[in-house]
Amino acid sequence: QGRILEKTGLCSQISFGRYVRQGRKLGLDPKLFIQDLQFNEVPVRVYQPKATSDGRRRGILFFHGGGWVFGSLDTYEKVCRYLSRESDSVVVSVQYRLAPEHKYPAAYEDCLNATQHFLQRLEHYGVDPARVTVCGDSAGGNLAAAVSQTLAGRADFPKLRAQILLYPGLQALDFNLPSYHQNRGVPLLFRERAAFFALLYLNGDALHMQEVLEGSHIPPDMRVKYTKWVSPDNIPEKFKVRGVRPLRPTDFIAEVYETVKRFCEPNLCPLLAEDSVVQQLPESFILTCEYDVLRDDGLLYKKRLEDNGVRVTWYHLEDGFHGIISLYDYCGFSFPSGKRGLDSVVTFLKSL
Repeated sequence: QGRILEKTGLCSQISFGRYVRQGRKLGLDPKLFIQDLQFNEVPVRVYQPKATSDGRRRGILFFHGGGWVFGSLDTYEKVCRYLSRESDSVVVSVQYRLAPEHKYPAAYEDCLNATQHFLQRLEHYGVDPARVTVCGDSAGGNLAAAVSQTLAGRADFPKLRAQILLYPGLQALDFNLPSYHQNRGVPLLFRERAAFFALLYLNGDALHMQEVLEGSHIPPDMRVKYTKWVSPDNIPEKFKVRGVRPLRPTDFIAEVYETVKRFCEPNLCPLLAEDSVVQQLPESFILTCEYDVLRDDGLLYKKRLEDNGVRVTWYHLEDGFHGIISLYDYCGFSFPSGKRGLDSVVTFLKSL
């Protein structure tokens, strides 16, 4: 596996990408205690406000983005500090294992294990068991949604108070939804890269990327079954005004399906969970960006949650693009809409 990756130059690409996205080491924060720990053998960084608190604080489990391939505790240091300080919450940032070295379900299992560990020790961190939230952006939003679904029916852990999903990727059935065509070439996430990352997470390689992009990886009967949830028909018309081209049907290729059939597992593609699971989910916050291939994943999940009686706060950045939250203050650049998005999360947290 490693050799194939090296031959294609993929290994060096990924190493370089990780190096570039490292994030700078920040100095001490006068308002926060910050410590690196292990929860169930998963590395985490815990942020605790120093100020004394009248009662127990909110707890936030944060899963970073980066296509399951990139990202680290350092990359999201500024975001986590901001959330902890501004919402006066204890934040646990989780360093899950990355693909392609660690394939699905490694990242999901790490996030779930760290979350369960924290839920069993809330008292130690002065956290209110009735106010614990999972939060993540992009691939981290996928992991937050999957963890939230897993814990939804569990009586042996405190119930999550909310889930916060920031431009999450929630399905790999259809890379031809309107937002995938409208924003196919918009940074920071191109249409091809979205399929590439999903395949790296699933299989550790991206051998069938073209077939997956064309949609020939899903059997026709299954496609019909999931149409009730994954379909342009469920997306409000105003999002289809910009050019959307109808998909020419491609032939199903059984051997491709054999290699990617786990895409139909909700732990990998949370949009495909059954209604009985979705009905039990906690109050949700979903942020979408207009110029983002993953916009429609968020819109479709919003509809599913609302259809199942789950309360949703939706925040749409009309001028936003994928990844903008982590750029709210980046190496001297700042995107005001990224800060607006982050502040909308803080406002939501304060309402819990």
